[in-house]
Amino acid sequence: MAGIPHEPYTPRTGFEKWLHARLPIAALLYDTLMIPTPKNLNWMWIWGIVLTFCLALQIVTGIALAMHYTPHVDLAFASVEHIMRDVNAGWALRYLHANGASLFFVAVYLHIFRGLYYGSYKAPREVTWIIGMLIYLAMMATAFMGYVLPWGQMSFWGATVITGLFGAIPGIGPDIQTWLLGGPAVDNPTLNRFFSLHYLLPFVIAGLVVVHIWAFHTTGNNNPTGVEVRRKDIETAKRDTVPFWPYYVIKDLFALAVILVVFFAIVGFMPNYLGHPDNYVEANPLQTPAHIVPEWYFLPFYAMLRAITFDFIFEAKFLGVLAMFGSLAVLALAPWLDTSRVRSGRYRPMFKWWFWLLVLDFLVLMWCGGQPPEGLVPTISLIGTAYWFVYFLIILPVLGVIEKPLPAPATIEEDFDRHYPPRAAGDGAAQPAE
Repeated sequence: MAGIPHEPYTPRTGFEKWLHARLPIAALLYDTLMIPTPKNLNWMWIWGIVLTFCLALQIVTGIALAMHYTPHVDLAFASVEHIMRDVNAGWALRYLHANGASLFFVAVYLHIFRGLYYGSYKAPREVTWIIGMLIYLAMMATAFMGYVLPWGQMSFWGATVITGLFGAIPGIGPDIQTWLLGGPAVDNPTLNRFFSLHYLLPFVIAGLVVVHIWAFHTTGNNNPTGVEVRRKDIETAKRDTVPFWPYYVIKDLFALAVILVVFFAIVGFMPNYLGHPDNYVEANPLQTPAHIVPEWYFLPFYAMLRAITFDFIFEAKFLGVLAMFGSLAVLALAPWLDTSRVRSGRYRPMFKWWFWLLVLDFLVLMWCGGQPPEGLVPTISLIGTAYWFVYFLIILPVLGVIEKPLPAPATIEEDFDRHYPPRAAGDGAAQPAE
């Protein structure tokens, strides 16, 4: 599908013409900033700039921290303490990096659930969705490896538990586990590998982000109605869109400023709130913590991992691994599992109930992942895991057949005018000169 029609870039000065003939970078920047964007986007479309900020923050602070970090089991914990106590503003770098990861995942979860609600994964944006899922997987791998680097108790035992999952895969599992660890157990080769990959993967994510942006610039942004921009000609497209600059750039920057006020307040006044006390104790392979938990953003999937406590054809441990990775697979397959011809959840009354139950399910699983696996927690985790799969594999396909959607507006312009009706003459609107 061709991009939305818009005014082409025209070099004006002699230098612009000279550069454009040799390297059309100004045209690329113009097309990026002036891309026609649906004019009815709401505040849930701000997370892209937050994610971009987080990626830049993690790369910049990560490079600075790497200059002072020592990836060795005997020195890693002390090097982190050296950063905190002796390096100029080292404490700020570390807290920005650690809490930046949390902001990154807050933004990505809101970004994903917004896409699920408004059907941003549907044709022609399936490739955009898949690239987004690859970015999410790379984020999870990067965050997990980064959590191991401080070499505290939770770092060491978290790495032991998670890498042990691969050993549960029949046949090839032990070989994969040994390759990940660089040996028979979590030790210095593991720390070196994780440090190298933790440093590398953010740049892979940056490359995938460029492709992600390229993909939705080709198909155009989705919007709350799910109605496509009219692409007949430039004048028709203008009735449904506004240029990304200055309208959405200013809106996004305002939203980012508000979010950063909260973010910097957390960094300044409660930087360890989302951390775990055991990770401020140096790793000890001979002393297992009473309760091993990953970072909060992994908790829903950790709950799925622990939800299956019974053997069925395969061992319970392997079934838990299948549930954890399978939950990500069905999320990636959403474009093909959702059979409804209506894109936006705004016009799907039955879908709304099941979707908000999915959001609640995700939060309940997050709570379960942070609790000891005793009492009713395993049962609740199993029910939550079952609903996650039922939603994607049964509810989405069936709703597309039985649901009767509400009528959607014919155009984006119609939806915009419905929410922001044009002011009549005499209501303070500018009057044409006579």
